[in-house]
Amino acid sequence: MEKHHHLKVKIREIQDFPTAGVQFKDITPLLEDKDAFHEAVDGLVEFFNGLNIDKVVGIDARGFLLASATAYLLGVGMVIVRKKGKLPSEKILLEHDLEYGRGSLEMHTDSIKKGEKILIIDDVLATGGTAEAAAKLTEELGGRVIGLGFLLELSLGGREKLKQYEVRSLIKY
Repeated sequence: MEKHHHLKVKIREIQDFPTAGVQFKDITPLLEDKDAFHEAVDGLVEFFNGLNIDKVVGIDARGFLLASATAYLLGVGMVIVRKKGKLPSEKILLEHDLEYGRGSLEMHTDSIKKGEKILIIDDVLATGGTAEAAAKLTEELGGRVIGLGFLLELSLGGREKLKQYEVRSLIKY
């Protein structure tokens, strides 16, 4: 049994959101509980502590919450990856598959310098399309993806899609 399995009780499941057939995992109750939130962030830091990370990449939008706290505790900067049209400066764009459609992610071109060691953090690993897109954007800018960390992981093929990377998740469904 995984170490943080008990955190599942803090994840609210919503049927047919955002589209029919999807069982959405709502992490807001976990974020609202100071002890559960603290444990989740500490768990992500524990996975990657000591790897000399230069920056943490947080994925729009819930990934920002976990990534910023993780970056703070690791003592490094944070880079944001946003949905198309949300970044104001020069950026690169990558389209990708989602669990229930397609999406586009952008990153500022000056966010990552060649050779920087990058940790990517998001709330949920599902099919892996969004995380893979963030990794590709990172690599396109010359960053080296050291690992990807997730609060929770669904059994929808994401781990397999990201098999070339170190992938860690606190809670598995």
